[in-house]
Amino acid sequence: MTHSSEKPEAPTDTAADATKQNSASKPEQPANAPSAAKPASSAAAPTKHAQEASSSGKGLAVLALLFGLGGLGAGIWSVLHIQSAGDLSAQQQQQLTSMRTQTADLIAREQRLSQTLAQMPSASQLQQGRELLASVQAEQQLLTQRLETILGASRQDWRLAEAEHLLRMASLRLTALHDTSSARFLLQAADHILVEQDDPAAFAAREQLALSIAALNSSNTLDRTGLFVQLGALHQQASQLTHLAPEFVQGPGQQAEVAQGDGAGRWAQWWEHISRYVRIDFNASEQVQPLLAGQSLTQVRLALGLALEQAQWAALNGATEVYQQALKQALAILDAHFSVKDSSVSSLRAQLSELHEQKISQELPNLNTALITLQAYISTRSAPQESSPEESN
Repeated sequence: MTHSSEKPEAPTDTAADATKQNSASKPEQPANAPSAAKPASSAAAPTKHAQEASSSGKGLAVLALLFGLGGLGAGIWSVLHIQSAGDLSAQQQQQLTSMRTQTADLIAREQRLSQTLAQMPSASQLQQGRELLASVQAEQQLLTQRLETILGASRQDWRLAEAEHLLRMASLRLTALHDTSSARFLLQAADHILVEQDDPAAFAAREQLALSIAALNSSNTLDRTGLFVQLGALHQQASQLTHLAPEFVQGPGQQAEVAQGDGAGRWAQWWEHISRYVRIDFNASEQVQPLLAGQSLTQVRLALGLALEQAQWAALNGATEVYQQALKQALAILDAHFSVKDSSVSSLRAQLSELHEQKISQELPNLNTALITLQAYISTRSAPQESSPEESN
């Protein structure tokens, strides 16, 4: 603001210089000029001076106003600049803090990386490991190729050996247990293996297997297991048989005589007591069998059980003659020592008679031909083939 107080003096000096120049530029009036003109010129001079002074004052005021507005604007701009500089400083401070945090994280990561790198093997160790890995991979590839070669050649041989084993098991099931259903299933499994071979040389073996399967399908299926179980149930039933002592029922006349209490009544009472143990039949149409005691009944039961067990063994082994003879012996024991009037005895006898007529043997196909044909095919396939002269050349 000191500049504004010093500048107004310059226009005053300028106005004085201008007045002097005007007075100097004016021509000198002659000495003999009339005296009336002097008062007029002296009166006009102050008026012009006053006008010039007023115009110069207005200019100074406007100039001072402009300088004040400029200073005010400069002050406002400086205040705003200071505020923005403060905000920028705060942002820079935050950025500096975040950068320090990031720097600390980077330092920690660098330390961890340094520790990890320190634990890692050296370049020479890595090179040795790579060489070892390459050698192991090469050996593994070589072993894989060898294994594929071996498996490719022997996998079919294994399957053929499995077919031979299935055929042997089917033959064993037929000869030992006469199990036609299991033998048929085993033969079909062996034929399926030959189908997978897709080899025309297996035609003869497949033909023999087809003949054996057709023979098993045409034969009747015997339930030997069911027959064995049924005979076992009859054996248990036979062990519970008891010989019933004969009992006689008195007539109504005898009971009336006993009720009177005379001599005849005493005789009837005595006769009733004796008739429980002794019976006289003069018109017996059947052969009279003696009553069995306890030991004799046990022996009869044992003989009947042995006959039924022999029939079980014959049923499992397909021995028709032994089976029929054992059942005949069981029927003879029942007829000789037990009463047919007993319901349990009659039921047991009827079941044994029904089983006596049942067949326990059948004609089974011989699987030896199929087995020999399959073995010949396997030996032909496994034998090394001789190269022809053209191929050797």
